[in-house]
Amino acid sequence: MRLERAFVFLAVVLDVFSRKVIGYAIGPTLDARLPLAALDAAIESRQPPPGCVHHSDRGSQYSSGRYRERLAEAGLLGSMSRAGNPYDNAHVESFMKTLKHE
Repeated sequence: MRLERAFVFLAVVLDVFSRKVIGYAIGPTLDARLPLAALDAAIESRQPPPGCVHHSDRGSQYSSGRYRERLAEAGLLGSMSRAGNPYDNAHVESFMKTLKHE
C-alpha cells in the first residue's frame, strides 16, 4: 500500500507590535486565495485604519493583482521584502520556523 503525502498550506497575518496572529487561512493549495482569506480575516478582526502598512515577501500570491487590490480597498499600504532577503520579513519567518519546530 502506497501512502501519499497530503500538503497543507498556511497563510498568516501578524501584528508586528503585539506579535499576535490576527488572521490566518489553511488550505490545500498555495495560490492567491489563501493569503487573501488570511488578509480578510485580519481586516475583519482588527478593522485597521487607513494608512497601516502591510508587509509581505515577494511571493506571487502577495504580488497578485487581486491581493494588491484588496490592500488598496482596505486602505492599507503594501510593502514587500527585497528580492532574496528574508530578513525584511523576519517576524513571519520566525513564527513559521517556531510553528514547524513545534
